[in-house]
Amino acid sequence: MADDIKALTTKIVAAYLSSSTLAATEIPTLIKSVYSTLAATDNPASAPAERQQPAVSVKRSVTPDYIVCLECGDRQKVLKRHLTTGHGLTADEYRAKWALPRDYPLVAPEYAARDLPWNFHPAESRVSAKMMCPRILDRRRLEFPAFCHGGRLDEPS
Repeated sequence: MADDIKALTTKIVAAYLSSSTLAATEIPTLIKSVYSTLAATDNPASAPAERQQPAVSVKRSVTPDYIVCLECGDRQKVLKRHLTTGHGLTADEYRAKWALPRDYPLVAPEYAARDLPWNFHPAESRVSAKMMCPRILDRRRLEFPAFCHGGRLDEPS
């Protein structure tokens, strides 16, 4: 094993010196540095690498107003973009890494509920009445009879 390290040290130092200029007094320091680095990598670490711990518990990571990133602990309303730009993970990779269920939310519940189309009156949003659930439309007809003519809801203008 020591012979292998010496042979690798010789090859590395020779390759370095062939393309770089170095004073003769600095060559022994270079050899010692390369040899010690190779010797350190030859010995495996005594303890295996431990699994990364989440920044917060999975149970506490979902709140009504935000989702906490298990990687770094940041609070986000929408976690997917943060995972991609900040950690280089897709949603599936994130769920697999932390053993999260498939239905684990990546958007804060309040934020998601706020943007649902049936939370708006058709005249107040760009969502057409045809896109709304019939049950919601029936409720809107009762709440806003001015928009109803002959049992149908007028399209917003």
